[in-house]
Amino acid sequence: MILRILDRLEEILISVLMALAVTIIFVAVVHRFSLGFAADLVAYARTHEMEGLQSAARSVYKAINGLKLTWAQEACIYLFVWMAKFGAAYGVRTGIHVGVDILAERLQGGARRLITTIAMSGGIIFTAIVAWIGADFVWHVREGGQTSPDLEYPMWIIYLAVPLGSALMCFRFIQALWLFLATGEIAHHDHGAVEGLEDETDDLAKGGRA
Repeated sequence: MILRILDRLEEILISVLMALAVTIIFVAVVHRFSLGFAADLVAYARTHEMEGLQSAARSVYKAINGLKLTWAQEACIYLFVWMAKFGAAYGVRTGIHVGVDILAERLQGGARRLITTIAMSGGIIFTAIVAWIGADFVWHVREGGQTSPDLEYPMWIIYLAVPLGSALMCFRFIQALWLFLATGEIAHHDHGAVEGLEDETDDLAKGGRA
C-alpha cells in the first residue's frame, strides 16, 4: 500500500513539474513575441502617421512590458533539475534507463546472477554517496543563506533535489535488487507499449528472412 502511494506520488510530481515547466516556457515565448509585435506595430503606425493605432499599440506594449518574466528561464531550469532527479528514480523503477547488458545477456545461471547483483549494488552505493554528499552540501548552503538571482528563493530548497532524488533512486535500486534476488526478474520497459516500434521490429524480421 505504501509503495503504491509512493509510486503514485512520484508520477504525479514528475507530471506536475513537467507541466509547470512547459507552461512557463510557453507563456515566456508568447510574451516575448507579443512584445516584439507590439513594438513593430508602434513603428508601423508612426511611419504611416496613424495616431490612433499608434496610441493603442503603445498602450498594449506598455501593458505587455509591465509583465516581468525575467525569472522564467531560471524557474524552468530548476523545474527541469527536479524533474530529472526524480525522473531518474522513476527510470530505475520502470527499467527505462539505457544500460550495457551485453555481458549479462551472454551469461547464464549463477554468473549472470552475480554480475547483475554487483551492477545493482554499484547503483545503490553510488546513489547513497551522492545523497549523503548532497545532504551535506544543502546543509552548508542553508547555513550560508544563499538565494537565487531572479526568484530570490532560498537555494538550499532548490538543491534539495539532489539528496532527495538520489535517496529515492537509491531506494529504487534496493527495491530492484530485492525483486531480482527474490524472483530473478529485472524491471524492463515494455517495448510493445511504444507505438510503431512493434511494426518496425516485424519489418526488420521480415527483411532478415527475405
